[in-house]
Amino acid sequence: MNGPTAPLPMDIEWHLPRHPRSVGRARTLLREQARSWKVPEELAETAVLLLSELMTNACQHARVPPGREVRARCVVRDEKLRVEVSDASDVLPRLRQARPEDESGRGLALIAALADAWDAYPRPCGIGKTVWFELKAVEGAALA
Repeated sequence: MNGPTAPLPMDIEWHLPRHPRSVGRARTLLREQARSWKVPEELAETAVLLLSELMTNACQHARVPPGREVRARCVVRDEKLRVEVSDASDVLPRLRQARPEDESGRGLALIAALADAWDAYPRPCGIGKTVWFELKAVEGAALA
């Protein structure tokens, strides 16, 4: 007997090793999840780009012992897609102005420019931080 199917969860979390390969893996996981949640493609691609920036920062700048994981979480709620990346470093990111000759330092500026909101906060457990951004659904397009 087939009853009604439960709605797909709209909250998912991945634990990935703090390694450069995890950046690409996180992009793939978010792209696939966004497709299953029927997130509009343009919104999903922006989220994938910004997740890539946060994951890169967590893998490159979190000065923590080997073996620590990076956590990526995606939530759809109230017509918004929220993406969070947590790592074990206590250093909160700060927006800075990269010079033209700098090879890095533009990730948070990109997030600030493309996200509807973003911020960072110390994790409640006392170890590390979470950096997040939100993207609102395009007018007239519902999320899931």
